[in-house]
Amino acid sequence: MKTIATKKAPAAIGPYVQGVVAGGFLFASGQIALDPQTGELVGKTVEEQSEQVMRNMGAILESAGIGFDQVVKTTCFLDDMGDFAAFNNVYARSFGDHLPARSAVAVERLPKGALVEVEFIAKVGE
Repeated sequence: MKTIATKKAPAAIGPYVQGVVAGGFLFASGQIALDPQTGELVGKTVEEQSEQVMRNMGAILESAGIGFDQVVKTTCFLDDMGDFAAFNNVYARSFGDHLPARSAVAVERLPKGALVEVEFIAKVGE
């Protein structure tokens, strides 16, 4: 196993790592809209926060030497399912024509009061 760690994405705020590569896959911890430099939540709207989440995901993917086109599965957590369409717009721009498998659920609360969190699995080494 190989740990993925980059200063271009937020440091873990608990006892976990940004990602782990094992068995040809990158398993990434959930990303919320934290600024990697300050550790503070970015944005007041789900769109603004989703943009930061995608930037954080991109940094972790880059650190593993891959891109969004290698993501095979995401799990998306929303504070409010009423934000689903707005989140989808940002998500779709990040992935373009490549569409991974996905689950999306509403949850009662996310860390630091975030509106959205995304975890993902990506293929590495191809």
